[in-house]
Amino acid sequence: MAKKKKKKIKAVKKKTVKKKSSKPAKKTKSKSKRPTKAKQPKKKKVTVIGVVTHYFPKVNAAVIKLKKPLSVGDTVIIKGSTTQFEQKIESMQIDHVVITKAKKGDEIGLEVKERVREHDLLIVP
Repeated sequence: MAKKKKKKIKAVKKKTVKKKSSKPAKKTKSKSKRPTKAKQPKKKKVTVIGVVTHYFPKVNAAVIKLKKPLSVGDTVIIKGSTTQFEQKIESMQIDHVVITKAKKGDEIGLEVKERVREHDLLIVP
């Protein structure tokens, strides 16, 4: 018997022609391992001057424990969970004595124009 020779057949690659379409190609986003976070606006730094410790509704006065110095004529914002207003300091007292300046650590009586609550913050605008 005669041996048959095997012919090597080379595969012919077909060239595909891409058709131009009227629709623009979709851009695919690369998948990253970490989920992207939405950009949040930067928070402004606020300077807390003091904290309200008590409120006297009949005389519209608040007791404030100071964390920084305060003087008559300064403008402050009193902010809490349900409170937010701005006012100019017109009168301050320590032990019923009128003062013009108070230092860090003092507990002062401050006349306020609206109702305030304990733990409301005194902030510099």
